[in-house]
Amino acid sequence: MRVSGKTILITGGAGGLGSAMARLLSREGAAVFILDLEETKGTSLAEEITQSGGRAWFCKTDLTQEADWQSAFQLAEEATGRIDVLINNAGINIRKPIEEMSFDEWNTMMRVNTGTVFLGCKTAIPVMRRLGGGTIINTSSVCGLIGHRYTPEAYTATKGAVTMLTKAVAARYAKDGIRCNCINPSTVDTPFVQELFKDPERKKERLGEVPLGRLATVEDVASAVLYLASEEAAFINGVALPIDGGVTCC
Repeated sequence: MRVSGKTILITGGAGGLGSAMARLLSREGAAVFILDLEETKGTSLAEEITQSGGRAWFCKTDLTQEADWQSAFQLAEEATGRIDVLINNAGINIRKPIEEMSFDEWNTMMRVNTGTVFLGCKTAIPVMRRLGGGTIINTSSVCGLIGHRYTPEAYTATKGAVTMLTKAVAARYAKDGIRCNCINPSTVDTPFVQELFKDPERKKERLGEVPLGRLATVEDVASAVLYLASEEAAFINGVALPIDGGVTCC
């Protein structure tokens, strides 16, 4: 198993992408900690994984609060004796163009999409250094690599910040045995997107920009995370990995 024995914390772990990551990483041998505010979904997911023979815990966490981060890391280390990987996966998207968005909405996007990654890295780095190293994986977006005509400017700005924060952390903390990479998915086939695609024009425009002609699946994204979390990626550091079917090559 590719991450056997590792302890992995996943923010937004009760959501569509996060739950796919948790299931795959647990099947591959990791103990997973699901950090989320969605208590019902998170508890149910942890129970599902445990009943399937895996190891999982749910930790109700407000990711914008530094004290909650400290509590989650303490729980994980006390339960397993180690922390190997942090996946900063939580995020939101207020779907308004810049001319319609309020400054408060802009700040909310920055606080959740960028601020929680900042707090995650800030909390993880000293713990991982003390334990001999580790891996941080941040969920960015193709919008962290390119301007995207169908995506609100605020979302693009937050994901660009995540991409560059990833590279800055990778450059500074590699000496401590800490690797930091990000994934940059294009549109992922989730229930929200399926609802969006009831509008045939939106479906046509999104599929039309993907050279492979389909959306990313949650499994596509989770598999990339599994690779970056594994020892197969031991020399991968500071990478922004598109999972986009070729969107960013056009």
